[in-house]
Amino acid sequence: MPGKLGRRQSGRTKHGKHVTPGSFKVKIKKDDQVKVIAGRDKDKTGRVLSVDRARGRVLVEGVSMIKRHTRPNPSKQVKGGIAEKESSIAISNVMILTSGGTTSRVGYKIEGTGTSAHRVRIAKKTGETLDKRA
Repeated sequence: MPGKLGRRQSGRTKHGKHVTPGSFKVKIKKDDQVKVIAGRDKDKTGRVLSVDRARGRVLVEGVSMIKRHTRPNPSKQVKGGIAEKESSIAISNVMILTSGGTTSRVGYKIEGTGTSAHRVRIAKKTGETLDKRA
């Protein structure tokens, strides 16, 4: 018997690791170019519109399109009909694209020394820097 909270909310996974809600390692940021590697939209590419860190999901431009049926509401100037919009997909189903168009995992590297040191994202496959710093 899992207890009062139930198995899902107890904070432990099947293998005993402690997991707090919203503890996803998110290495993808808004405006990154990504490629979908799994699911019905496999091999599609697009720009990341938003990242939901708590649920571990991303919204990618032109990927996972759904139809939303809306009823007309004249008082709010809402025109009825069928609107198409993006739906979020799991962050594990996307890989970042480098400027050369190759997919890669994301790693980190410390650039600079002392007080000017900062962490930058790099592509593991090519070693190129992914962050655009001004």
